Amino acid sequence: MNSIAIRLLSQQLICPQFDDPAAVVNYMGAMQAQEYRLMRWAVAMRTKKPSAKAFKKAFDSGQIIRLHLMRGTWQLVSAEDYWPLLELCSAKALSVINGWMHSNKIRIPEEEVKQIREILVRTAADKGSVTKEDFAQALEEKDIFMDEHRLSYHIRYAELSGTLCSGDLLPMKATYALTANKVKPHVKMDRDETLALVARKYFQSRQPATLEDFVWWSGLNINDCRRGIELLGTSLRGEMTKQPEGSSIEGRKSINRRTFYVTDDCRTRGFRKGKYLLIPPYDEYLIGYKSRDIVLSPDYRHKAHNNSGIFQPVIAHDGVICGNWTPFKENLDATFFMGEHETDLQEEWKRYKTYQLK
Repeated sequence: MNSIAIRLLSQQLICPQFDDPAAVVNYMGAMQAQEYRLMRWAVAMRTKKPSAKAFKKAFDSGQIIRLHLMRGTWQLVSAEDYWPLLELCSAKALSVINGWMHSNKIRIPEEEVKQIREILVRTAADKGSVTKEDFAQALEEKDIFMDEHRLSYHIRYAELSGTLCSGDLLPMKATYALTANKVKPHVKMDRDETLALVARKYFQSRQPATLEDFVWWSGLNINDCRRGIELLGTSLRGEMTKQPEGSSIEGRKSINRRTFYVTDDCRTRGFRKGKYLLIPPYDEYLIGYKSRDIVLSPDYRHKAHNNSGIFQPVIAHDGVICGNWTPFKENLDATFFMGEHETDLQEEWKRYKTYQLK
């Protein structure tokens, strides 16, 4: 099993199958969206013809929704998956957020939640798409003053209750809108149906991956994740491996045996050597797994992310993380920390710059 080639194909990073950004998000299940500007490239680069305008159209129309969800962090989800994922993940996400508040000695009583929620809803109803600054101003008009962190927690509570979600896409600032105005009601799914849905989307788009990877990505408990895998039956098979094959990472120490799951319709054709990718920070190619050693040497882990969960833009060559790049410069600024790379990166840089104009 060529693990790297299968991941590139499954993640739609080579030979992408989709034209529409919303179809990519729906296929992936959920995509990390920490970086507001570069989440667009994370989706667009997985389409046949990357287009910033196509992403904005899908986002503004509510086909793609951004909210705090898995692990209490920013995610992109499709409108189709919004309600099932919210139902499945909101309790755990609330627990994470309450833990953060407790560690920061912040307590928000229920009376305050209700009072602030009413103002947030009224403001979003009046303006359509609102920024955090709009919310702060609306509160000040009611003689309510709070710091940015406290307001952020109120917004997250509103997101996880299904009251607020993302509004229209602005160049630099996130906006919020009433969920009722963006996402249609959905037929309620039972828990097993949702677990099977999430497991299928995770493994089809990130295979080969382990149970531990799935637990990390979803933020669910291990029993729920095992149940999701069980529900997929024979459409998902586990393969025991000692050292992932197909990797060009040199000098890597032997790793413990792990079971990697792949689907019965796993793509294996389409990989060609020599491909460079300019991958944005927080991309699913890395953050979608607990163990990233298949594509990232542990010796260079600090080049891709730190222990606090801050991820950097990285370069992949034939799927292996080997360098860093700077997204917001006029000309390509790239450095390599592993291997010898003489190939010109301008083709991939041109693809990235051109998508912003389309």
